[in-house]
Amino acid sequence: MNYGKDFEGLTAVITGAGSGIGLDVAKQLRDRGATIYGLDLHKGELDGVGTFIACDVGDDVSVINAFKDIPQVDILINNAGIGSIGTVETADPEDWHKVFNINVYGIARVSKAALPIMRKSKVGSIVNVCSIAATCGIPNRAVYSASKGAVLTLTLAMANDLIKDKIRVNCVNPGTADTPWVGRLLDQASDPVAERAALESRQPMGRLVTSEEVANSICYLASPLQSSTTGSSLAVDGGMQGLRIPK
Repeated sequence: MNYGKDFEGLTAVITGAGSGIGLDVAKQLRDRGATIYGLDLHKGELDGVGTFIACDVGDDVSVINAFKDIPQVDILINNAGIGSIGTVETADPEDWHKVFNINVYGIARVSKAALPIMRKSKVGSIVNVCSIAATCGIPNRAVYSASKGAVLTLTLAMANDLIKDKIRVNCVNPGTADTPWVGRLLDQASDPVAERAALESRQPMGRLVTSEEVANSICYLASPLQSSTTGSSLAVDGGMQGLRIPK
């Protein structure tokens, strides 16, 4: 389907927009007519795509200050997140605090800052980037999985609370995506090549999801064309959640 300029005249704020999925979302929304504000610790490749605002989603003051420079918010993409490897036995308290502060509280504080501006929009839409880890038991990802489970239920709660304001809230649940973020996780493995092969083989399609595919799904949920879709989660996981392929 050719969506054309379905975001024409709308302003989108994207966290973690300097690279990976966030950058691909920014490019797609720009091409479909949106004005882009990218919030990230580093500008990355945002030049020519949108306005960069340095922002740490893990810090209240940083987030509040970021939104002082944004006059309009129609679309909010809560994409910023961090990973963690380990079990409940190997994770220390700092792991729990750090991951939840970015992955869960980060969504809450960014959304809180955006909502007073967003309520002026006639087509308000929030998309949270969740994960297959919220719905599947993935080994050695206890802290990360717990944080994404919280994102899934937070999405539902936000959708309920904000429906009266005509603001839609949905999330995407990507499988393992081929992004710089995943690359950094692989670098922590004792055998990155073997770990990558394992990640590819556990997804029924036999490959990692691309960041462009996840971005396509985010833009689909964010679009005003989907005005009846709220409180939904969309799997972009190569069949990992729903399929059981015979060996």
